[in-house]
Amino acid sequence: MSPFMKYLLGRLGLFVVIAVALLPTGLHLLVIAMIALLASFLLSLVLMRRWRTEMATDVDSVVRRRREQKARLRAELAGDDD
Repeated sequence: MSPFMKYLLGRLGLFVVIAVALLPTGLHLLVIAMIALLASFLLSLVLMRRWRTEMATDVDSVVRRRREQKARLRAELAGDDD
């Protein structure tokens, strides 16, 4: 599973767990959603640090590879031979 999907599903799962835990409180659903969103954001900063780092590293490698491909394509279009 890609690091992006793992982190995304982890954040979503954390949101759902918190929202379900708050359902019996009798609060309005919108308030529960806002609290769950804020709490899942804050908890993910602490609990999912390694997954976030893996995702950032993966995104960085994709961006670097695309930049290299773009530079290579520009060189080929300009007629530069390597």
